[in-house]
Amino acid sequence: MKWIITKEQEGIFIRDYLREVRGLSRRLIKAIKFNGGSLLVNGELSTVRRKLIEGDELEVILPPEERGSYMKPEKLPLDIVYEDDDVLVINKPSGVATIPSFNHVSGTIANRILGYYDEHKLDYTVHIVTRLDRDTSGLMLVAKHRYSHSILSNDQKQGLVNRRYYAIIEGKLGNKNGVVDLPIARETDSIIKRRVHDDGQRAITRYEVEKEIGETTLLDIKLETGRTHQIRVHFSHLGHPLIGDDLYGGDMTVMKRQALHCRLLSFIQPTTKERINLSSELPEDMKQYFMQKSSSL
Repeated sequence: MKWIITKEQEGIFIRDYLREVRGLSRRLIKAIKFNGGSLLVNGELSTVRRKLIEGDELEVILPPEERGSYMKPEKLPLDIVYEDDDVLVINKPSGVATIPSFNHVSGTIANRILGYYDEHKLDYTVHIVTRLDRDTSGLMLVAKHRYSHSILSNDQKQGLVNRRYYAIIEGKLGNKNGVVDLPIARETDSIIKRRVHDDGQRAITRYEVEKEIGETTLLDIKLETGRTHQIRVHFSHLGHPLIGDDLYGGDMTVMKRQALHCRLLSFIQPTTKERINLSSELPEDMKQYFMQKSSSL
């Protein structure tokens, strides 16, 4: 990465330029200093304490990427809907875990991304920005390298990474649009399950009713916060669990996974600062659910 210093930026320390102008995290700057990265000004090695002057060319060489020993590349299908030098956006199918775990050591999105990188001779590891549960489908944002991950993670904290979801819930809501503002905490006897609890972190979910068929409702949902299982927990707490969500009491007779799909993703491209807007249509199993409900009425 290279930048030319402008007159307005003259006199700023490299450390402050990287943090305040380019958005690098303290952690990434520390990694550049101590883990094999380099800072060059006009082709000469420098430290973060150097003051920049107008016309300087500042180059940042990131440390080599290290892949965890449990991260194995696999050449498996990967639905890429957007790609540039900094990011990937994946249209994730349901039933596929995002990263390897004890129960899902292979076949994950991470394994597939590494296989894709190796195939295209890209020396990166996996940096997930917007993770999805195994049985949730839809758009997922991935940073290709540490710099874009640092920028996008910071953007996400500031609410600049926006996602909208389709969800099918049991029953009908009294209000056709509204806001669920209820704190979410870990269930006391589970490492996976969450619940609404006063001691939890604030969680805000906005919704609009898209369609009602029988005693089920298709919702368009926007997250203001990104708590684990947020949509699933909120609507289960309201007495309207997601269809197919066995963890939170959803009906499993037709769908065998929670009816939740990330349909819209909007983010600011880390380098160009252009806003990227992407969409994904309702997946086939959720379409089929409504077709079956319609035919039974």
